[in-house]
Amino acid sequence: MADVPPEVLELNVGGVHYATTRDTLLREPDSLPAAALEDSEYPRDARGRIFFDRDGVLFRYVLDYLRDGGLVLPECFREHKRLAREARHYRLPGLENAVREADPRPPNRERGCITVGYRGSFAFGRDGLADVKFRKLSRILVCGKVTLCRDVFGETLNESRDPDHGLADRYTSRFFLKHSFIEQAFDMLQEQGFKLTASCGSGTAGGAAELKPGVDSEENRWNHYNEFVFVRE
Repeated sequence: MADVPPEVLELNVGGVHYATTRDTLLREPDSLPAAALEDSEYPRDARGRIFFDRDGVLFRYVLDYLRDGGLVLPECFREHKRLAREARHYRLPGLENAVREADPRPPNRERGCITVGYRGSFAFGRDGLADVKFRKLSRILVCGKVTLCRDVFGETLNESRDPDHGLADRYTSRFFLKHSFIEQAFDMLQEQGFKLTASCGSGTAGGAAELKPGVDSEENRWNHYNEFVFVRE
């Protein structure tokens, strides 16, 4: 005799409709979905679907957990706290723990903003524009809260121009990095959970003033300053 197909059920979660099976909802016997299925008095919508007055979009991860017994989140997922709250509401401690473990942000990590700026130019060869060699950075500047800057850049942060005054919540605009690789600074910020939120740049036209020794006149025409604002929520 062929197996009887599982009963298909429809759910209404905050106006978003889902279809699943009875076995899926009963997979966690102590969960709210299992209790709602067994309770004939639990709220239903006009079409008789079990109604959960919760976030309809996040419920897809709740349902996936009930189906597969595991949690898989998109790489760009950023609503770990909200999903953990939903898991707690649905009485799914396994899902709640899985969400907390998947959260790349430490629970007590400090929020804040760091601004990175640099002055640079392009180094030219003897043939001028036809022989551009490389981008040349004179210095990478770091502005922000002292504790945040130290947390991100560690030993690569040069504090010689701004000695520590002993204030934990102090801000500064006088730090700079010991290296001149802007991409390395970006990588370090990304690894610590910072996201680029704004940037701006400006160019300077070379004037008639006497140049410093070793500065090429053509190179001086292409001086520029760029600034990038990173935020960690």
